Amino acid sequence: MFTGIISDVGKVASVLQEGGGIRFAVESPETARELHLGDSVSINGACQTVVDVAEGRFVMQAVEETLKKTTLEGLTTGSSVNLELPVRLGDRLGGHIVQGHVDCVGVIAEVRKIKSSWLLRVTFPDQYARYVILHGSVAIDGISLTVAAVGKGDCTVSIIPHTLEKTTLSRSQVGMRVNMEFDVVGKYVESLLAWGKPGSPASVLSREKMREWGYDI
Repeated sequence: MFTGIISDVGKVASVLQEGGGIRFAVESPETARELHLGDSVSINGACQTVVDVAEGRFVMQAVEETLKKTTLEGLTTGSSVNLELPVRLGDRLGGHIVQGHVDCVGVIAEVRKIKSSWLLRVTFPDQYARYVILHGSVAIDGISLTVAAVGKGDCTVSIIPHTLEKTTLSRSQVGMRVNMEFDVVGKYVESLLAWGKPGSPASVLSREKMREWGYDI
């Protein structure tokens, strides 16, 4: 579990093709100090398992399913990546609940500077539009960002100078592909509301059952 608050920007030290997946090393002394074999770490918003740790760097193995749903297949030696360690129980939730399970790849459609911040417009498949709400949260390349505007098949996020400086967003350009994860709370609400309707599995959770438990619905 992550919060979308990037702790460091690492650099890809090597990329090795392994069957249909890739094995890649990331250089980041600060993050590597905190990691052990089997730990999870967010790489550009994708939760990956550490398979090796060396001095100042750590290694992950991205399999076919991960490469299909993220931008990790485009990593090359020297690529900069956003890093976040999992949240500890008792820590402040500085951003929002981020699982590191990327929903889709979006494309940057516009980068616009205004007086003291930047606006980034990103397009994504229409099927995910229902999870985006004005002033809600979305994770882009693992960064928790606030939705400033919602369009048809796109959303605009506002970026403060600090976020731009401390993440890979400073390299944003029109046409770049980014990992997107939408708010998990909305997905659960949608699933619960659909549960038991025609075409879905029979549900043990129903309005009648919730009334029986004391909910006024």
